[in-house]
Amino acid sequence: MLSPQLPPARKPLKRRQNLWFERMMAIVALANLGLVFFDLTYIPLRNFWLLGKIKLPLLPTLTLPLPPAPDICKPLGEKPDRATLITACYDRTKGIEAYRDTQAYLDTVNQLKQQLQQNGLQSAAVTQTLRSLREQSTLMVSENWFTVAEKSGTLEKVKDRLRDHLYVENASVAARVVGNNPAQRATFEEGVQRKAKRSTQTAFNIFWSPEYLAQAGAQQELDWFDTHIRHLIQTNYYRSIEENGEFTNQFWLLDAPFVILFAIEFLARTWYISRQFKSVSWRDAIFWRWYDVLLFFPFGILFYSWAWLRIIPVAIRLHQARLVDLERLREQATQGFVGGIAEELTEVVVVQVLSQVQQAIRQGEIVRWLLQPKPNQITVNNVDEIAELISLFIKLTVYQVLPKVQPDVEALLRHNIEAVLNQAPAYQTLKTVPGLSEVPTQLIDRLITEVVQATYSTLTTALEDPIGAELTKRLVQNFGQTLGDEVQQQHVTDELKSLVNDLLEELKLNYVKRSAEVDVETLLEETRQLHQSARKH
Repeated sequence: MLSPQLPPARKPLKRRQNLWFERMMAIVALANLGLVFFDLTYIPLRNFWLLGKIKLPLLPTLTLPLPPAPDICKPLGEKPDRATLITACYDRTKGIEAYRDTQAYLDTVNQLKQQLQQNGLQSAAVTQTLRSLREQSTLMVSENWFTVAEKSGTLEKVKDRLRDHLYVENASVAARVVGNNPAQRATFEEGVQRKAKRSTQTAFNIFWSPEYLAQAGAQQELDWFDTHIRHLIQTNYYRSIEENGEFTNQFWLLDAPFVILFAIEFLARTWYISRQFKSVSWRDAIFWRWYDVLLFFPFGILFYSWAWLRIIPVAIRLHQARLVDLERLREQATQGFVGGIAEELTEVVVVQVLSQVQQAIRQGEIVRWLLQPKPNQITVNNVDEIAELISLFIKLTVYQVLPKVQPDVEALLRHNIEAVLNQAPAYQTLKTVPGLSEVPTQLIDRLITEVVQATYSTLTTALEDPIGAELTKRLVQNFGQTLGDEVQQQHVTDELKSLVNDLLEELKLNYVKRSAEVDVETLLEETRQLHQSARKH
């Protein structure tokens, strides 16, 4: 049977092994937290993962190269017009697939490009494809194909860019296209002058017309479409809905291995803690490591939006594994919390204590406790503490204080005796007799010395003599009893209660006033400086 205590030489090795284990688990927890945040932000940031575009304020749009979609990641529905490694592999987790109508729209544009290369702009196939694009554009605007993905704002961008392109940038070309119809030309010219009169439907009909493409240049306009419109339409998608009415979210499948791992680790860790500390039960250890529950709570199934709370155990584990130093952050957070409640909490505690003392004085509990101890009152060591304190002070005065202040006592007595004798005519006459002028002073010094020595000797003898000690003890008891009896006189008790009660009331008022004048932040700054000084020393 192994001893529960390891040899001293192996303690550093065990500590290093535990540290490496803590670091490994902390890194795994950090990886899981990264997955959680990636999943929580995937839908809002899907445009970036698809296009790689970053729009910064006051700066041009940055485009980052993203790896293409691998063949192993198959889409749920039709093959999308654009996909990257991230979207192709992760869209399935969110139940995302290409929106059929917008995908068909982009496929039609691709078909138009092939027909222009093969047959030219004036072919019947191109005319038929352009008619299909005009019809699909009308449906896209009227039905709002971007509603399911909650991207109606994207459709508005498409409409705004197309209207600006036809009514502003290429207004002259578009005006020539509608010039054959006077009514359409008047409406178009009104839209050129007034932005509110610009029609999205008219802009699409003009853009996807053979006449406009012939005059503006088919290849140039299709390049403009790919640059300004295509990527907006590519961001649209369809997302399936489960039977519970919520969008499909299979994050729990990715989170399940972490949940199982941390659940097993939590049970093993708490069991180990309960065995390492004999006074800690397994249930107490579970409450001790309560924050680890967040690591294996199934957020993928319940309360998905609260999965970010795993940052709490991850931060604690990184700090415990010495991968990140959060001590400074903990101090600042603690001091900020203390600073917010310190003043109110301290005032409440102090005022409550003083109020309880006042109440005890009003009810006479303190007087009864000091002067009338009850027979069944609980004592710690069967000793009368008040009598012992008085006896201690007497011994301290006799053995320690009086020897040190004896010169001062003698000087005081000499001054008082001389002051009394100087008023006596006989003493003044004696001082004038030749040869006897120093006698009175010598007699006074001898008298004072003998009196002080006799008094001190009497006191020490009384304390050292068993009979004297008993008499002294009886004197102390009788003195306390007599004092207690006198204090319990009604008029004395009432006066003491009133005075002490008023004193405590003044203490409360002055304390609250002073605490209101003190800046808590200043106190916290002084505390921080003291901590820094303590660390240096």
